[in-house]
Amino acid sequence: EDESEEEPKLKYERLSNGVTEILQKDAASCMTVHEKFLALGTHYGKVYLLDVQGNITQKFDVSPVKINQISLDESGEHMGVCSEDGKVQVFGLYSAEEFHETFDCPIKIVAVHPQFVRSHFKQFVTGGKKLLLYERGWMNRWKPSVLHEGEGNIRNVKWRGHLIAWANNMGVKILDMISKQRITNVPRDDISLRPDMYPCSLCWKDNLTLIIGWGNSVKICSVKERHASEMRDLPNRYVEIVFQFDTEFYISGLAPICDQLVILSYVKEISDKTAVECCARPRLDIVQPLPESCEEISSDALTVRGFQENECRDYHLEYSEGESLFYIISPRDVVVAKERDQDDHIDWLLEKKKYEEALMAAEISQKTIKKHKILDIGLAYVNHLMEKGEYDLAARKCQKILGKNTELWEFEVYKFKEIGQLKAISPYLPRRDPVLKPLIYEMVLHEFLESDYEGFATLIKEWPGDLYNNTIIVQAVVDHLKKDPQNRTLLRTLAEL
Repeated sequence: EDESEEEPKLKYERLSNGVTEILQKDAASCMTVHEKFLALGTHYGKVYLLDVQGNITQKFDVSPVKINQISLDESGEHMGVCSEDGKVQVFGLYSAEEFHETFDCPIKIVAVHPQFVRSHFKQFVTGGKKLLLYERGWMNRWKPSVLHEGEGNIRNVKWRGHLIAWANNMGVKILDMISKQRITNVPRDDISLRPDMYPCSLCWKDNLTLIIGWGNSVKICSVKERHASEMRDLPNRYVEIVFQFDTEFYISGLAPICDQLVILSYVKEISDKTAVECCARPRLDIVQPLPESCEEISSDALTVRGFQENECRDYHLEYSEGESLFYIISPRDVVVAKERDQDDHIDWLLEKKKYEEALMAAEISQKTIKKHKILDIGLAYVNHLMEKGEYDLAARKCQKILGKNTELWEFEVYKFKEIGQLKAISPYLPRRDPVLKPLIYEMVLHEFLESDYEGFATLIKEWPGDLYNNTIIVQAVVDHLKKDPQNRTLLRTLAEL
């Protein structure tokens, strides 16, 4: 038993059903997650709506080439899609509302206003070398305006509340949509990495906290209000980097989990056979951010299909806020990571033969566990102790575990009899409420009579006479006295009987 082995924090399963079918003929390029459904984009220009089991509920033929990003509003009723051939579409999933535009360059980003469902928030951003804001105005016409340009291609965008964060070749910017002011510029650290091969990951933890992952650098940024006395000509908000640290590998995606971070990492290693650098399995780490470093809480290497051919840009991490579900997207596979629950914790304890801890965990969580029963864990614990030869402890545990279940008591007593350990269980047998069949007590008394006259005499004193058939026991003592007629212990016990 490896005492040092740590219990995993997450459990994994493949998203199957319709997803398996899709990825046999196509490849995943992006995904977004809503609490009600998933939206998967592919290299052949399709967008699939899926339920949480991966079944296809709807399909859209958007483009003949790769879908680069999908955006949903908070209601899940409106979707924005952009593709490699410059197409941008924003449409209602349950209405005829629709916008189409085709640009003369690949469009990597689109984000609809989180409250797009409301009539006065009909806005979305998109763009190639320019970040464009589209707003629906008079006569339902869409009017574009340039929010930013001149720093290369726009690589990623995330819209939360009144704040839009985007990444271009130079760094990450945040725009306050209320004041229409740009409130920060966070330059990228490693300019030697190609931004198309090692793209920036952006994630809003809440309305005022942005998490940036780029290359092997993580920054957690807090948007704060500027004091009136400091304003002068400055924006009324500013950004403070509250945590900043480097990771061992290149970042493909990140997500918050309570006050910790989930980081999807792209890993390269040197092959033992060829001594050439090759793609290894991606890693999913949970880390605790510290002001200038981080503490690793857990780390799992993921066996995703086709990982040997994947690049950093091929992986994406999306998450469902309400349920702590994390989706690892790669061209040939979608893997779902979930936080382990108390049933999983008990599974792990049983696997490690930590029965006492498993029993305690089950008792504490008996109202929430669905898979395990306290009695089953207890019986497994008793068996484990008997296999280890700890018969007295096993017998003692029977008192608590078996309670008033006479059928189980009798079953366990026979197990002790089979291995010649009835003596071990004798002090713990119930004597009232419940009372077992007389045969059980007689069996134990016979065991003592064969090997331990003093122990036999003690039981006769301690046990109420109505537990067993007195006549049968008297006859057994008489038979033993024939072999040893002067035995004082037997004579005294016979008198008591």
